[in-house]
Amino acid sequence: METMQKVLLAITIIGAINWGLIGLLDFDLVAFLFGNMSLLTRIVYTVVAVCGLVNIGIIFNHLEYK
Repeated sequence: METMQKVLLAITIIGAINWGLIGLLDFDLVAFLFGNMSLLTRIVYTVVAVCGLVNIGIIFNHLEYK
């Protein structure tokens, strides 16, 4: 389970870096790599969003057991 949490966190961090690039440089790395709102781009955005939501659950789960 710990390995899965690390993978989810890494994907979330990659998504955060992409948002940082969008905010600072107006450059969307995912759209650059996979095309502007192509199916693959939308899948990447969805996977990052799901990973972020799972990470929220992990944080609250750890807070309950401390």
